Amino acid sequence: MTPAARRVQRIYLTLLLGNTLAASFIWGINTLFLLDAGLSNFEAFAANAFFTAGMVIFEIPTGVVADTVGRKASYLLGTITLSVTTALYWLLWLWQAPFVWWAIVSVLLGLGFTFFSGAVEAWLVDALTATGYTGSLEAVFGRGLVVAGIAMFAGSVLGGVIAQATNLGVPFLIRAAVLVAMFVFAFVVMRDLGFTPDRSAGPITATRNVLTQSIEHGLRKRSVRYVILSAPFAGGVGIYAFYALQPYLLELYGDPSAYSIAGLAAAALSLAQIAGGVLAPRIRALFVRRTTAVIGASVASIAVLIVLGVNRSFWFALVLLVVWGFVFAVATPVRQAYLNDMIPSKQRATVLSFDSLFGSLGGVFIQPGLGRAADLGGYGTSLVIGGIVEVIGVPFLLASRRQRDPADSKTAAADAAAPSSDTA
Repeated sequence: MTPAARRVQRIYLTLLLGNTLAASFIWGINTLFLLDAGLSNFEAFAANAFFTAGMVIFEIPTGVVADTVGRKASYLLGTITLSVTTALYWLLWLWQAPFVWWAIVSVLLGLGFTFFSGAVEAWLVDALTATGYTGSLEAVFGRGLVVAGIAMFAGSVLGGVIAQATNLGVPFLIRAAVLVAMFVFAFVVMRDLGFTPDRSAGPITATRNVLTQSIEHGLRKRSVRYVILSAPFAGGVGIYAFYALQPYLLELYGDPSAYSIAGLAAAALSLAQIAGGVLAPRIRALFVRRTTAVIGASVASIAVLIVLGVNRSFWFALVLLVVWGFVFAVATPVRQAYLNDMIPSKQRATVLSFDSLFGSLGGVFIQPGLGRAADLGGYGTSLVIGGIVEVIGVPFLLASRRQRDPADSKTAAADAAAPSSDTA
């Protein structure tokens, strides 16, 4: 590996470390925070749905920023937007604000995250190519999961402990401060390598072009299309389950105010993520095709969610949570590498953002629906329903597999061939 490529990886891992640390301060307590603010289960997950709706609304416009202004500019806008909106979340909790304000600020939180989606990943892949990297993308994404898992462990444990010692609002203030620090870091060290922004078109024309390219290189290419179409089901159920497990585990534990237990649960998930990130390249090597690993992980996730829903033991639920996190961590870098190897460099951020848009779209509809199911039948029932909903995404992955795209069997970025032309 060249020194330049090693530096690119270090910057990428540092960005992941800071972003995940900031986010994880609230991951273990976010649902508890919303419920403490006076929202019902339906309203809490509806607020999350407005967050994902914001990601859907702004995904394409912010993709224009990444492709026409630069990946670094997109990242910087994301950090400052998230810092401000996180502080606003704290104010809403402090004021016990009505739901409408939670909906508005949640949409703005979604705006902040859309500046990240696709941009950082595209920055990494383009910069690695420009600096002569010849290793596998799974290895890089796997290291990223390890670093993110370490940050998630530290942040979630600290978030739960700090909330227990102070109140549920303090971790949100810490998150805002860490994001400001990441803005400063990225401003100093990030450079757009291997990518030249196209500023020739105006914003409206650029938005139209981005949408056209998303369809051309995403939905029109069958192997990519089916992966993207599977995203709403896995993404929508996944984000619901992650946040629903906070109050559900406290319910099984028998103490709804044990915020440190909620942090411990998120920490256990982070350890599973670390293990999955370390083992992902090795597990990938056991299969000839990437889709085998991704589909297997999806089936395992579905089974775990259903068992979690019918289980009534806190400690067994904690074990199942670790298994769920592990299969997710194994599948994520493989899926990322599969998509990246099927997308031309110039449209990479665009199509990755489009994929994120579809994942967010699932969260818009699935989260409030499952939240209502939790109000009516309990968290366990909603997790079982979530597992059934996730099944719908598996046939799409099988359809992508049937296209036999060369990327399905690649193991190294250096082996990347020209994208195949299976268009509808």
